Amino acid sequence: MPRVAVYNIQGQQVGEIDLDDRIFGGEVNEAVLHQAVVMQLASRRRGTAATRGWAEVSGGGRKPWRQKGTGRARAGSIRSPLWRGGAVIFGPQPRDYGYKLPKKVRRLALRSALASKVREGNIIVLDELKLAKPRTKDMVTILKALDVEDKALVVTAGKDPNVELSARNLPGVTCLTSAGLNVYDLLAHDKLVITKDAVARVQEVLA
Repeated sequence: MPRVAVYNIQGQQVGEIDLDDRIFGGEVNEAVLHQAVVMQLASRRRGTAATRGWAEVSGGGRKPWRQKGTGRARAGSIRSPLWRGGAVIFGPQPRDYGYKLPKKVRRLALRSALASKVREGNIIVLDELKLAKPRTKDMVTILKALDVEDKALVVTAGKDPNVELSARNLPGVTCLTSAGLNVYDLLAHDKLVITKDAVARVQEVLA
């Protein structure tokens, strides 16, 4: 069972916490991680690419020239796909690229991503994260006290507007609730800064 230190927002160690071995101490399944990331990126695609078919292009109601006797290739419309400004054959149409992996696979991927953070020593557990008011400078001070200089994912148990607004303008810093924790953001950030309450909720859901 992995044991990690617990810090306060001043960067001082105030205790230790035992993490659930089933979630934070398992094997890292890279194949499942890849599947989860591809699924999330596919769901984010807008899918708005579109081209005009025969029924959508304007013009072309008259045959450009007679069928025979001109010496040129026969043509029925100036909006043929062969002509400039014509229709597009089998072009892209608006569609939804999103799909879902089985629930067990998604949870396995999330457990693998969390285990990788523990294995690499890139998880920081806070006893609590409370701010009196939204202030970016306060968040900068907290991250500096925790020796976080790289991209960081800050996870709280529930929505906290003060924390979210304080982290919003910091490049490389993303704030999520435990319910919104996902594989892509875990892998896209170097450090995971998570509160004890958020750890408890994650373990409750994924155990």
